[in-house]
Amino acid sequence: MNIDEIIENFELLDDWEDRYRYVIELGRGLTPLEEALKTDENKVSGCASQVWLSMTTKFPDGSEPTLTIFGDSDAHIVRGLVAILIALYSGKNITKILETDPMALFERLGLKEHLTPQRSNGFRSMVARIRSEASAAQETARALS
Repeated sequence: MNIDEIIENFELLDDWEDRYRYVIELGRGLTPLEEALKTDENKVSGCASQVWLSMTTKFPDGSEPTLTIFGDSDAHIVRGLVAILIALYSGKNITKILETDPMALFERLGLKEHLTPQRSNGFRSMVARIRSEASAAQETARALS
């Protein structure tokens, strides 16, 4: 599912309980991360629950690098947040990733006001991890050119 579909679906849901269930449903639809990728290196620090993000960067000839993201969590709602971030970022080029404001989306979807501070901090930690990977890929691309 792409991010535009997720936004549309959120807009159709009037109350927070329905939105909460939808986030959980998004997490259930997420392909589980292979156990071999659930490593300390892929674990996101700053999250109350366990979250893993595995990212690969493609450096196509003459094009800007793109980032592919896989993720998982042991908590249902957080798994849904991972799914939202994957829909927002995965497969996008590095510039697009670094220019996108996920916190604006977080607020637009009403997540900021309805999630615990710990989950909000976890969301920010996941975003920071993705942006760090994108920045590293950008530096690698500059060194290769």
